[in-house]
Amino acid sequence: MFDIGFSEIIVIAVVALIVIGPERLPKVARTLGHMFGRLQRYVNDVKADISAVAGAECRARYRAVDAQRGTRGRERRAFRGDAAQ
Repeated sequence: MFDIGFSEIIVIAVVALIVIGPERLPKVARTLGHMFGRLQRYVNDVKADISAVAGAECRARYRAVDAQRGTRGRERRAFRGDAAQ
């Protein structure tokens, strides 16, 4: 996603250890993990809502197109005299 390699993650971890300190680092990491999880759930919920709305609109359009095609087909058959078949 961010194109971060393993060596860059190690550098970030070492800097965090120096800046935050070994006592508070586990709590900060846990808090960041919880926040990241909440963010992922929120993004997934928004994606699901968008997909549901877009899917409903697409289904409605397909039904309208199918209804038009069906009506046109009946009209063509009636015009050609094929309605009895």
